[in-house]
Amino acid sequence: MSSFDKLGGLGQVSDMGQIGRSAGVSEVAAADLAAVHEQLGRIPRGVVDVAHRCPCGLPDVLRTQPRLPDGTPFPTTYYATCPRLTGAISTLETSGMMREMTDRLGSDPALALAYTAAHADYLRRRGELGDVIEIDGISAGGMPTRVKCLHVLVGHSLAVGPGVNPLGDEALAALGQWWAPGPCVPRGDAAIEGDPPNVGEALSMGDS
Repeated sequence: MSSFDKLGGLGQVSDMGQIGRSAGVSEVAAADLAAVHEQLGRIPRGVVDVAHRCPCGLPDVLRTQPRLPDGTPFPTTYYATCPRLTGAISTLETSGMMREMTDRLGSDPALALAYTAAHADYLRRRGELGDVIEIDGISAGGMPTRVKCLHVLVGHSLAVGPGVNPLGDEALAALGQWWAPGPCVPRGDAAIEGDPPNVGEALSMGDS
């Protein structure tokens, strides 16, 4: 059973994805930003919207601008924030999974083709947020020829839903139920029911 199935429809993705209800594209509530601040231990930068929510209601993947407020190019459009999720992904990375996936890309043409398509999807979605010449044609996570960051691939799969990034889907399926212990930080009034948007504040937050 994949982690998409384990989520049981409770995890929420933006309207770019396949499961759950909308997480509010281009709308970021102050409570969500505060929760992510607690998750990361710093002020989130360049936030566009919440791309995916944990079943507990808190954000666990953000969609970010391709250029941060300080001008730094930022290729990671889908940024995982939940410390339990990122910790579980880090455990997978230490298991040798990235090396095994990269080896398979060299021997499985169908997988390589699907992974190349995931790379194109990532670039297309990031391009919707603006063009940044420094990272033009560069996606993230090692795509399209290798795997160097499972956090990127899992974030992509959670944000857009299954069937887009095959290796992100595989890594997600290998994760345990990171959400099972409950909220990773105090939930407060996180925008589970849709608080008023606060896009300007999200985009203008300074560096940590």
